[in-house]
Amino acid sequence: MSKPASPRKVGDKEALAVNTNVRGSPYKLNLVAGLIRGKKAGDALNILAFSKKAMAVDVRKVLQSAIANAENNHNLDVDALVVQEASVGKSIVMKRFATRARGRSTRIIKPFARIRVVVREQEEA
Repeated sequence: MSKPASPRKVGDKEALAVNTNVRGSPYKLNLVAGLIRGKKAGDALNILAFSKKAMAVDVRKVLQSAIANAENNHNLDVDALVVQEASVGKSIVMKRFATRARGRSTRIIKPFARIRVVVREQEEA
């Protein structure tokens, strides 16, 4: 008498990982995600490991999670994985206020972003 299992959100030869609260703007995160789109998983990890962008740390964690999901949950070959999708979107925004001169205040916006990484097992051609 339990709820039926939800259908898979990706294909049979694909694995997914999502991080919904990355501290930083979606624009900056998308610059890093663009570096790994379409690359092999091993190459993408190397690119992120040696990137100077601070957001590369969060993208690398999500990519490692997607690779681990592919290996452990879906029995895919790790050496044949390719980053099919690395999409970025907005998440929550924290609003803070800073005091200014003459009794005024200014709004400070602290954005969060979300990243979704899908890896696919590519057949050797």
